[in-house]
Amino acid sequence: MTAQQRSAPRTKNESKKQLSEALAACQDKKAEEITLLQMDPSSGAFTDYFLICSGTNPRQIQAISDEVELRLKRSGVYPNNIEGYKQAEWVLIDYVDFVVHIFSESARRYYDLERLWKSAKKLEPAEFVAKPRRRRASASTGAKRRA
Repeated sequence: MTAQQRSAPRTKNESKKQLSEALAACQDKKAEEITLLQMDPSSGAFTDYFLICSGTNPRQIQAISDEVELRLKRSGVYPNNIEGYKQAEWVLIDYVDFVVHIFSESARRYYDLERLWKSAKKLEPAEFVAKPRRRRASASTGAKRRA
């Protein structure tokens, strides 16, 4: 994989789908206090979203990180950079359009990214994942034909 392939521009929908995959990976590995921040473009932020979560111990933090990376690699998406994996106090996985932050409980309290980026819009994980759209038009069309 070349650097150019890794940093190929993504559409907003692709980015949201990838962020949704990262979110599901965190949930599946029992990450705690999952927060999504949509960064304010005027804030000077270097990305569109932060996905922030906590693990209870270094092994869980690494497991969350591994799962995020594995799921996105399956989709052909590779991180631009990973920092802090070995220490597992604060793992940062940079996917350019979004950044995943996996903290120990104490590091999360200390750095308090939610306070630092208070201009960001806080999204609920349940709100963020797109629900499948219902196809009402075809159902009502079929009912009219039968009448």
